Amino acid sequence: MLIHILKQALMITAFVFIMMLVIEYLNVQTRGNWQKVLLKRKWTQYVFGALLGAIPGCLGAFVTVTLYSHKIISLGALVAAMIATSGDESFVMLAMFPGKAILLTGILFIVAILAGIITDLVLGEKRSKVFECKGFSLHEEYCECFPRGEIVRQLRQCSLQRFLLMTFMVLAIIMVGSGVIGPEKWNWIRSTLFIVSSVGLFIVATVPEHFLEEHLWSHVAKKHVPNIFLWTFGALLVMAILIEHFNLESWIQQSQVLILFIACLVGLIPESGPHMIFVTLFAQGMIPFSILAASSIVQDGHGMLPLLAHSRKAFIGVKIINLMFGLAVGLIGLLVRL
Repeated sequence: MLIHILKQALMITAFVFIMMLVIEYLNVQTRGNWQKVLLKRKWTQYVFGALLGAIPGCLGAFVTVTLYSHKIISLGALVAAMIATSGDESFVMLAMFPGKAILLTGILFIVAILAGIITDLVLGEKRSKVFECKGFSLHEEYCECFPRGEIVRQLRQCSLQRFLLMTFMVLAIIMVGSGVIGPEKWNWIRSTLFIVSSVGLFIVATVPEHFLEEHLWSHVAKKHVPNIFLWTFGALLVMAILIEHFNLESWIQQSQVLILFIACLVGLIPESGPHMIFVTLFAQGMIPFSILAASSIVQDGHGMLPLLAHSRKAFIGVKIINLMFGLAVGLIGLLVRL
């Protein structure tokens, strides 16, 4: 059981890590375009916020918090972004059940826009106290991420960080290609993992030292990956033990409303990880889609942490609004047996 759980946790963590590398790479390559977006019409703010929130990981949430702090978008647009985002768990859901994950993203996107509009209609133009995100970095500096004349020299004078990341990528490609992690037979999931791993190796091998150390190593590898692996492995292990020794499935089936409230309350925690329990339960067919959707609506990874640090009032307000919409969607879903 431990070996199976370890292999599954490694596969999920590797996929999450590599996807985060790719998104970080794209983020820096396109940095500057965010500030050029003109939000002249109110409805575009909700769509824009929901789109940013739908980006896997916490990048879109961080950008939205910054836009709100500078009075560029409304509180409703911020709510839309936080409902649409699932933090780092979005990568995990794509790895565990890609079809349902895409469907969930679409539902969250629609709910997010409606919630944003309703929030501003009810509250009008009122805003919580504006805050400044001091010390919050969005990596806005320009980076030439494919320096043709420097790539060979960088590989010859390979830093420890580059060596470790390249070794990880090569091992991921070998393990996916041989079926040690991921699907045992070649299908679209295994092919996607193989292609994404290869792209990750290309990025790690070619980016300049500053990008590799500041963005890939310090921001992604050291900050996110250990937590993702520990939460994933822990959630899988706990659920396996509970399923083996307790009649958990029967209890959950008889207590779905209670599980819904617990899932929404856990979603209030401003951190990626606790939501993984409900992702795991859904992947094993032990909770319905409606509870997963409700949990995803309330939780936002650690995208709200900058807001918590500078405006408790705004943080609490957004969390309460998201909790109300999460419970409403979850209860409706249970009633229609979704």
